[in-house]
Amino acid sequence: MPKRHSKNNNDLAFFTYNENRKLGYGTQKERLGKDSIKPFDACCLCLKPLIDPLCCHKGHDFCKECILECLLAQKKDVQRKLAAHTARQKQEKEEEKEKLLLQKARELDAFDQQNHDAMPQYSDKNHNKDKNGFHGANSVKATSYEEEALRTMKAFWLPSATPEAPAKVEAPSTSTICPEGQENLKLKTLFPIYFTDDKHDEKKSHSLEMTHICPSCKVTLTNTLSLVASSSCGHVFCKQCVDKFMAVNKICLVCNKGCKERNLVQLGKGGTGFAGHGGII
Repeated sequence: MPKRHSKNNNDLAFFTYNENRKLGYGTQKERLGKDSIKPFDACCLCLKPLIDPLCCHKGHDFCKECILECLLAQKKDVQRKLAAHTARQKQEKEEEKEKLLLQKARELDAFDQQNHDAMPQYSDKNHNKDKNGFHGANSVKATSYEEEALRTMKAFWLPSATPEAPAKVEAPSTSTICPEGQENLKLKTLFPIYFTDDKHDEKKSHSLEMTHICPSCKVTLTNTLSLVASSSCGHVFCKQCVDKFMAVNKICLVCNKGCKERNLVQLGKGGTGFAGHGGII
């Protein structure tokens, strides 16, 4: 009798290589194409070529209109959450006042009952009175003190009588967040950036996809290069020129404006077709 093929053999106590591949076990590798990678000169929100670009201190670049709309929407959401939180606090104060008034009414009724043998007149929605006045396994008629004890007693095995832990509602955060890096972001911390266009490229001179170059070494800027922008003037250079000249001379190579090391911001970008940069693709 011929042996069964390994791909059809399902009598084993372990998975075969072919079964592991079908189930998705192991490392899954895939080469990403050019269309799957965000270009360095694309907005992080609309994913289109940058128009009036603004950059944060983490290197995320946005169109001016896109980031303004995003921050404005976040501020409206913060105002809505603050209004809901204020209404919640007001409701909690009113409930606390009602509890105090109800407690005072109970004390007065207990005092009247003890001195004048009167029945309680207050109405408590949370506590239902037994019509027959019987309780317990022996079916003995409960006295007034026992009825009051039964109302206030908490039974953990009854859902209706289980005490609820007070949920503390914290105030929402009033700060706006960067949509790309999830850190606090303010409008005044954004700075404009300027790319140097390749004027010798006649093919794309009238196209939206302009070729950008480094103003120092004239190298075409792509996703494979690490790019650095100066927050003091906004000019963008390749990292090699920044490490070789700007880090030493402390001035911009285009406008000769002072540029300290803390003013140098590395721009975020997508990866190549083989790997991603910074874990953000």
